[in-house]
Amino acid sequence: MLPKLSFILGGAASGKSAYAESLFAVHAGTRTYLATAQSFDSEMENKISRHQIMRGEGWDTIERPMDIAPVFLEAQPESAILFDCATLWLSNLLLADRNVEEALDNLLFALKSCAVPVVIVSNEVGAGIVPAEALSRRFREAQGRLNQQLAAQSDYAALVVAGLPLTLKGTMPEVT
Repeated sequence: MLPKLSFILGGAASGKSAYAESLFAVHAGTRTYLATAQSFDSEMENKISRHQIMRGEGWDTIERPMDIAPVFLEAQPESAILFDCATLWLSNLLLADRNVEEALDNLLFALKSCAVPVVIVSNEVGAGIVPAEALSRRFREAQGRLNQQLAAQSDYAALVVAGLPLTLKGTMPEVT
């Protein structure tokens, strides 16, 4: 059984999405994939296609780059949601000059109110150097705060490195 809220963190191409998807093997109900990526170029289109192929069939996909809180508030019983990923969601908000704090408050409320299990994928951005550009520094700080708040609210949290999950909080769910 999936914990109410799982938080899967890792670097780029660390295997975090694949691990998050593997957690759904034990879920018998509807699997909803909340996609926040936007394809502005062929490279991103290819990445999205690769993720769709890796994920396979059996997922209901909702593509929502910014306004995601309603997905959690309107979740149907017997479903579970994979939110992939919080990093792209935050990037979309910043680039659209949206109110990040308000969006984060709405997200945290929706997650607390959500009646179904949720697995969130996010990037760890705190292990690098301080970026030279103001927008990059703003993003890194906002991503760090977002990750801390999501981890604090989660029942299970893991850091994925080289495809291997390291439990940070809670008990690792059964994976087949």
